[in-house]
Amino acid sequence: MPHICELSDHNFKTEVLKSALPTLVDFWAPWCGPCRAVGPVVEQLAAEHADSIKVAKFNVDEGPRVTAAYAIHSIPTLMIFKDGKIVDRFIGVRSKAELEDALDQVAA
Repeated sequence: MPHICELSDHNFKTEVLKSALPTLVDFWAPWCGPCRAVGPVVEQLAAEHADSIKVAKFNVDEGPRVTAAYAIHSIPTLMIFKDGKIVDRFIGVRSKAELEDALDQVAA
């Protein structure tokens, strides 16, 4: 199983905003069907890009502060952060190829 960082309101700043690596954050909830559909894609990306990106999951039901701060109104929402800033944002289920293209541009 690839290493996927579990995020919370308490560790978001340290794990994402101060990360040395570009970070893909999957904002999700256990009851969300589309979130479960995108989960395996996120896991594949974590395994295949472990040396160049960090992958993290944020349960929106357990993190109201970060959820509100980033205006997460629809899930799944996937965001790519680099140097503490959002560089890409995807709402809804996306293909692995589309996410890989975005990650390749950020990691380059």
